[in-house]
Order: sequence, then C-alpha cells, then structure tokens
Amino acid sequence: MTMAMETPMRFVAVGDSFTEGVGDVDLRLPNDCRGWADRVAEELARHQPQAQYANLALRGRRLRQIVVEQLEPALAMAPTLVSFHAGGNDLLGARLDMRMLVRGFEDAVARIADSGAHVLLFTEYNVPLSPVLEPLKLRTAVFNKHIRRISAAYGTLLVDHWCFEKYQDRRMWAPDRLHMSGIGHEYMAKKVLEVLGATHSLAAPVLGALQPRSRAEIMTDDAAWLRRDVAPWLSRRFRGVSSGDHLSARWPALMPVVLPERLGTSPEPARI
Repeated sequence: MTMAMETPMRFVAVGDSFTEGVGDVDLRLPNDCRGWADRVAEELARHQPQAQYANLALRGRRLRQIVVEQLEPALAMAPTLVSFHAGGNDLLGARLDMRMLVRGFEDAVARIADSGAHVLLFTEYNVPLSPVLEPLKLRTAVFNKHIRRISAAYGTLLVDHWCFEKYQDRRMWAPDRLHMSGIGHEYMAKKVLEVLGATHSLAAPVLGALQPRSRAEIMTDDAAWLRRDVAPWLSRRFRGVSSGDHLSARWPALMPVVLPERLGTSPEPARI
C-alpha cells in the first residue's frame, strides 16, 4: 500500500529517539541530530516545495508519554501524514504489561486514523545489543505481531523494520548499539519513501566486507560500551530520569523543510 502524494503535504513525526534522529549526528540542527524523518521530509520537499514538516519526537519517551505529550499537538496541525513509532523504550523496561502496551498503541493509532491523516507505522528491530539481552527478542517479536495486526486493521502504511537484513551489519548502528547510525537512518529514509510511493534520490548503502575482530578487540569494545552507554542508561533508569528530559522537540510546528544545503558547511560524512 502506498499513499497519494497530496499537495501540500503536511508531515508530522511523532515518537521517541528512533524518530528524533538520535545516532545521526549533525551539529547544525536542533538536538544535534538529523535522522530518517528529516531525510524523508527533505526528499518530499525537493519534489513538492510547499511541503511542511514537524517533528515532535523525543528520546527516552515511553508510549504513554508520547501519547500525552505529542499526539494532541500533532493532530492539531491537521497533518496529511503522521509517522508513529512508540513502545521501544517500554520493551526495554524491567516490568512490562504487554496487553496494556498493545492497547495503548492501538488506541493511539485509532485516534490518528480517525483524524483523516495517513498513518505510518514501524515494526521494532531486534537490536543486537548483547547476548545477555537476547530474551528481548521474544518481547519484540510479540509486539511486532500486534503492530502488523493493528496496521492491517486500520489500513495504515507499514515499514517492517524487523525484516531488513542490512541492519544485521553493525555499521548500521551507532556506537551505543541502540540507535541507528547516519548510514542506518539514511537507509531507513529510503525504505520509508518506498512505502510512501514517493520519488526520491536515496540509494542503499554499499557496505564493504567487515574486518574480522579478535576476541580481545570484541571484549575491549564491549567493556567500553558498558562503561560509556549502559552504565549511564541504567543510572537514569534507577533515578527515573530520561536523556530527553532537558530537550525540546526539534521541529515543534509545521514549517517549510530545512534543506541541508542551506545550512552551510556539511558535517563530516559517515565512514563505511
């Protein structure tokens, strides 16, 4: 299923760090990131100059927070397209009520669909964090089963992230192993545009062969990851705070799309 490219397009992105763009570093932009949603909006604007875009997503947000903080402002903009990604941070929680999570997710999708906007959903990916966290795969698979059901029931667009084999390559992920890298975000933008049926100029990344790593290199990398990323994350969870608590939405109101070539010096390109 694809959507007709209406004029003017009003695209509002709602969600968590996946949609905010964390991992795709760009110091020229709000919250120092770009992300797949910006990249999608940029491509849409190149072919539809009157397109408008807002991104309300914030890192660390769970489903309930996203619904309470973002959904009403998003719908008040009378969008023609709403992307909705939520639940990933809930899946990482120590305690999870899957029934409540699915019910809340479906209620949110119903509200967006009732507004008349096209709805764009995503399945979750089994992020290769660590063998210790492999049980998360079952949670993710169950949640994805419900997302596919909800998508079919409400006639939404669906980007089935779970099925994208390219994300098995560690270069598609940022050093924190939880968020996509710049390359990963660009590829996600390509897949989104394909689902939308939109004209675009994005190409799939060409990744050379990975250099094999010794056991010592893997252990050193794992130790650095635990110290740099996991320990602060656990500390925030223990204190009941989020990495997004001090941040605001990157693009809080519909506006013409900011094209990267108008921002001056480009960031250093990602190395493959």
